[in-house]
Amino acid sequence: MNELVVESPGRINMIGEHIDYNGGTVMPAAIDKKLLIYFKINKSSSTSIESIYYRDKFLVDLNNIKKSKISWHNFILGVLDILLKKKINIKNFNCVINGDLPIGAGVSSSSALVCGLIKGLTTINNYKLKDGEMIDIAREVEYNFIGVKGGIMDQFTIINGRKNNLILLDCKSNKHKYVNAKFDPFKILLINTNVKHNLQESSYNQRVDQCNEALQHLNKKENKFKFLVDVPRDILRINKKNIDEKVFKRALFVIEEQIRVNHAYKSLVSGDLEYFGKLIYESHFGLKNLYEVSCKELDFLVDFSVNKEYIIGSRMMGGGFGGCVLNIIDKNYIDDYIREISDVYKNTFSFDLKSDIVEISDGIKIKKVG
Repeated sequence: MNELVVESPGRINMIGEHIDYNGGTVMPAAIDKKLLIYFKINKSSSTSIESIYYRDKFLVDLNNIKKSKISWHNFILGVLDILLKKKINIKNFNCVINGDLPIGAGVSSSSALVCGLIKGLTTINNYKLKDGEMIDIAREVEYNFIGVKGGIMDQFTIINGRKNNLILLDCKSNKHKYVNAKFDPFKILLINTNVKHNLQESSYNQRVDQCNEALQHLNKKENKFKFLVDVPRDILRINKKNIDEKVFKRALFVIEEQIRVNHAYKSLVSGDLEYFGKLIYESHFGLKNLYEVSCKELDFLVDFSVNKEYIIGSRMMGGGFGGCVLNIIDKNYIDDYIREISDVYKNTFSFDLKSDIVEISDGIKIKKVG
């Protein structure tokens, strides 16, 4: 196969934010907003990469991979660098990146790009990778080449998504099970603040370091916790006076968020959507007040939804500092709500909102061309 298209979906995380890299159990899903990545083997001496999103194009010498000063280039260069170092033979190719997945909105467009590139390049070069190997390579690209110290939630979800199901994913072991996510009469509405974030330039890695600091401190007193989510809340509180205030707040959020995920799973199984939505709100206020990764635009959108009876849950999603708010909203009120919130938001921040109703989708797929 010398020509193909990869459909690489974004992801939402219903609840369990910032705990994947702390060994937590999370509840993400792939969505029907996707990158479409076109590949074709060429016979030239270089590889051509074009992004319709960025209206940009560049050439790559596969024998001389170097980091670029242009951020989005490095996700492609990182994939190529890691695959070549693993002795995977890559022929020169043309690549065009398009689709309807929002960039910088907290729906993991970067991981969709990385996973899509790995899937497409290994397929078109007749190299077979197991899903677990692909996840490990994707994380290696983002962790080592890009420099974002995230977990495996995004990559796992993009590869293993299943239509109409959330994934209850244990990020310690990759053990998982699927959870029915038919919320009728409710739909998932993403509202994009249009405040862009870049995880490299934000405080994302600082939060990772603060969590590690908390765990190291707690383990000084004969404790042997491997992950921060394993620490009982009482143990953290006993040690509060000996921990930096900000570090304590980060750890408290992580521990409480894991508790919320456990309760959220039980509420979905029992069909208690009202309690499920309450937990989603609590997650946002923890991200705002304890983890401090929200921003005024995100908080405004969540606060605006609180007294709407037809919205049962709302929170910021993704790394933070901008991006999307996730809402679980009665489908009969969506159009009116979008009009109302768009007008108020524009008057308050002078930004236009972008709204998308998303469906829970299957994971990454290969499509033949022609």
